[in-house]
Amino acid sequence: MAFVGKKFPNLNVDAMNEMGDTFKVNVLEEAINNNKKVILFWYPKDFTFVCPTELHAFQAAMEEFKKRNTVVIGASCDTPEVHFAWLNTPKDNGGIEGVTYPILADSNRNLAATLGILDITNEQYNEETGIVTVDGDNVTYRATYLIDEEGTVFHEGINHMPVGRNVNEFLRLIDAYSHVQNHGEVCPANWEEGKDAMKANAKGTAEYLASH
Repeated sequence: MAFVGKKFPNLNVDAMNEMGDTFKVNVLEEAINNNKKVILFWYPKDFTFVCPTELHAFQAAMEEFKKRNTVVIGASCDTPEVHFAWLNTPKDNGGIEGVTYPILADSNRNLAATLGILDITNEQYNEETGIVTVDGDNVTYRATYLIDEEGTVFHEGINHMPVGRNVNEFLRLIDAYSHVQNHGEVCPANWEEGKDAMKANAKGTAEYLASH
């Protein structure tokens, strides 16, 4: 199910921070109540391989997200306790020590299942035993959601497990959406902050193509 153009699901999820605090986060409320954009990025598992490179990359870009009035939230299906153990593992030992944004601990998979981002295939029900079995790890793909100040999703994307994300692309997408919000123009292919945008009509398209 695609969520672009729809409100993000209104669910409370456990989260952990670098101080060892467990608390509830509602991503929809984070956006609406604070009048901020939110980037929520999911990764498969703590203590794995590509995942820490992504968490550190988002941390390195925190100031850029703050400049854009955007809250960063990580997420996986690990428990808060496992998150905290990883947060206390040094970077040079594969850990995420130094990460300061909250990390959702969707261990009951309520939000991940609602979003449809779990690695589950070939679900089978055994009528004799009543047991449901699945193939797959039942963890999330590398899904990313950009949510505006009204709680509406304006970007979603999903990478397979082996492929890490480019954090700069999400900064570009936030810039583009903010430009649309502030100026009422649309952003053409490869648009970046400072480049020409377009009027959303046939004349605007013709003028843009004629000069580019």
